[in-house]
Amino acid sequence: MGKSPESILKEKANRIRLILLDVDGTLTDGQLIFGPGGETYKSFNVKDGLGIHLIQKDGIQVGLISGRQSQVVEDRARELEIFHIWQSVRDKLGLFYKILKDFDLKAEEVAFMGDDLNDLPLLKEAGFSAATGDAVQVVRDAVDYVAGKDGGRGAVREFIDFIRSRRDKNV
Repeated sequence: MGKSPESILKEKANRIRLILLDVDGTLTDGQLIFGPGGETYKSFNVKDGLGIHLIQKDGIQVGLISGRQSQVVEDRARELEIFHIWQSVRDKLGLFYKILKDFDLKAEEVAFMGDDLNDLPLLKEAGFSAATGDAVQVVRDAVDYVAGKDGGRGAVREFIDFIRSRRDKNV
């Protein structure tokens, strides 16, 4: 008799040492607002931020990966004490392999949450993959966990809470 889906997710959650998050569409709602001086505005969810702080207190590192370059992302990351930020990334999977090497991690020790086609290659390689509730269907079909909430609306917090609730307390 095989393992139950819940026991498989529990095993995956217990292995996690690093959570990587896509930014636009995952940590934000994907909207880009351009100011008159060319500045870009994005909104972030405070519940996602608290979830990030809680998982960091549990000893799990968090990193952000974005295809865009934005000072706002750097500012938010600093505020959340996220020290691993990669921006202007075109090849997220290539970066993933570099992160594994640089951090001395195995793929199964990394969780990744994304929302769109450019996240799919990394989602397929991560040890624990997740999608926002409003992710494109092909992404939702490919991951271990689909949040009930949309990107920028608490999806990251929901995923973090899911991981935290399934981890053994002594991990």
